[in-house]
Amino acid sequence: TASGSFALVAGLLLGAGIGNKAVFAIERPDLIAAWWAGGPLVLGQSIVGGLLGGLIGIEAAKALTRQPASTGDLMVTPIVLGLMLGRVGCFLAGLNDDTHGLPTTLPWGLDLGDGLPRHPSALYEIAFLALLGGLLHRHRARWAAVPGLRFKLFLAAYLLWRLTGDTLKPVRVEYPGGLSGIQWVCALALLAYAPLLARAWRQRPASVPA
Repeated sequence: TASGSFALVAGLLLGAGIGNKAVFAIERPDLIAAWWAGGPLVLGQSIVGGLLGGLIGIEAAKALTRQPASTGDLMVTPIVLGLMLGRVGCFLAGLNDDTHGLPTTLPWGLDLGDGLPRHPSALYEIAFLALLGGLLHRHRARWAAVPGLRFKLFLAAYLLWRLTGDTLKPVRVEYPGGLSGIQWVCALALLAYAPLLARAWRQRPASVPA
């Protein structure tokens, strides 16, 4: 129904907005503390927070409106394309975007504005998303029998990418293990999400190739 669809969109947008800022606050508690002490408010964004918040928001809306159908598979390709476009912007922003990579001596290191060759982390992510999106699109028929499986595969893969790939980025505020706040969010989200992914994977028909 129209009211049910509106509830899903509202849940998605509200959840994504809250998650976006909440995970940024986890990633940069130093900026939040500076604002609390009277400094300027710096509001950044977190892709991971937006994805997780949007997921929680839409699942909450589905529960409230009693809509059990999975809606995530249709969003996989638009999300992948949107993330790739966003990372183009991150790359063009250079050091100003605060998502640049660590200095490197590898031959493909790029000077992003400070005279140091750095890992082009945004380009790494674009390449990863292109590969992931291509695989999920090419083999979409394999997982069509299990609604939501393709989205679960996408989200788990992206969280794992950020958990590992962010080791090539500066850690602004170090958490236990030398990880950033976003890496810890990814690790915990993967632990919580893994049983759901495993359950969906086991529901594949026996005739569907692994």
